[in-house]
Order: sequence, then structure tokens, then C-alpha cells
Amino acid sequence: MDICFDRVNHDVLMNRLQRHVRDAGVLRLIRAYLDAGIMHHGVVAQREQGTPQGGPLSPLLANVLLDEVDRELERRGHCFVRYADDCNVYVRSQKAGQRVMAVLQRLYDRLHLKINTSKSAVASVFGRKFLGYSLWAAPKGEVKRKVSDKSKETFKQRIRQLTRRSCGRSMAELVEPLRRYMLGWKAYYGLAQTPKVWRTLDEWLRHRLRAIQLKHWRRGTTIYRELRALGAPEKVARQVAANSRRWWRNSRYALNSVLTIAYFDRLGVPRLS
Repeated sequence: MDICFDRVNHDVLMNRLQRHVRDAGVLRLIRAYLDAGIMHHGVVAQREQGTPQGGPLSPLLANVLLDEVDRELERRGHCFVRYADDCNVYVRSQKAGQRVMAVLQRLYDRLHLKINTSKSAVASVFGRKFLGYSLWAAPKGEVKRKVSDKSKETFKQRIRQLTRRSCGRSMAELVEPLRRYMLGWKAYYGLAQTPKVWRTLDEWLRHRLRAIQLKHWRRGTTIYRELRALGAPEKVARQVAANSRRWWRNSRYALNSVLTIAYFDRLGVPRLS
């Protein structure tokens, strides 16, 4: 079962903080942090609930607020994992999941928290995601980690943004922001146990970069000249140049033997696999 909630009540949170923090100055500072307004379309709006998203303090405040919930789950012997407001509780059956959901509903009600019903569910662990990861069943019943489908699609969307074919930048200029994003993404998802997925994403990315390179060269005569300069056989250079306007379809097969993996390595494009 997967639990999420939307809003944090400031008064309840400060009450829980006072049980652990004795320094009045620190408490005033945290209260000011919570009450700070938010800028929306150039207008400052008051914040009466919730914690600033993306701030380093917010996950810590969530831990303080949900400490009693964690302890109750431990007391009942449940296996669970939580980061900030995102929590997965692992049980053996649908009925058990519904019972735990009811318990959590009561605990959250005491904290004035409302469960986000669109993100929370009692469901099979293989159909859910947590922090961008999901689980899959390997042969012999072994359970392994993978990048969730939504995270893979988000990765592709970001790559498309970074490598827009109409941006007018050279390949070298495209590579640097692409490199930074890929290295961060690879480091975050380094625990995934799906080598085939990495290879597939690598192939898709290089296919896209080959298409972009062809569009940069544009004319058949330029494509022929550049490919020959890279050491392509005359037959291959003529074949690719003859289809100069079909960027995506033309960026496979024969072109792979010229714009190779090593070619992109030299440009500084990281490999996922």
C-alpha cells in the first residue's frame, strides 16, 4: 500500500517540534520559515499550511511530524519505507492492506493530515512506484529494483528538451547540458537492476543525436563531405546523403558504422550502460 498526503498543519507540527527542541530561538526561526509567503505570478500569498517543497528542512520536519506513525507501524511489526510524506507499507494481502490503511487514516487524522487519495492505494507492490523506482519479479522469485515507467518517460522528455533539433546549437554545445543531466540521472538510479533498460535508453539517445547531427549538416553534399571526413566508405556516405531530409529514419543502420559509440564517447556523451 502506498500513502501520500498534501498539507501539513503548522500548529500540529510546532507542537511535535516542541517535544524535541527546547531552544525557543530555533522554534521561532522554524515557525517563520513555515509562515513565509509564497510568490505566485508575482504576488506574495500567505501560507497557512504545508512546508516549502524542495527545501532541505522539509524532509526533516516530516520525520518529526510522522515519528509517532513510524513507531506505531514498528510496534505492529509492519515492513515499511518512507521518505518525507511518501510511505509504502508492505503487507501480505489486500485485506491486511485495507486494515493498515484504516489505522493510518486514524493516525493521520490525529495529525490533521489528509491522505491524497489520487496517489494512495492498496495495491500490488509491482504496480506502484517509490521515489522514481518500482519493483519487478526476476526468475526464481527474486524481487529486483527498476526505474519506474513514469521516470523513464520523464527522462526522455527532458532529453528531448535538451536536444531540440531547432535550437541552432552545435553538437558540442548540446553535449554539455546533456552530460550534466545524464550523470545526475545515472547516479540517482544507480541502484536499478535492469541492464537491458540502460542499453535501450543508450541506443535511443544515440539515435536521436545522429538525427540531430544530420539535420545540422542539412544538405546532401554537406552530409557526404562530413561523413567522408569521418572515414565513412564512399558507398555509405552516398547512401546516407541520398536521404538527407529523412532525419530519424536515416540516422540508423549505415550511419551507425560512422557515428559510432566511440564517436559520442569522444564528444563527452556519457553512457548509461
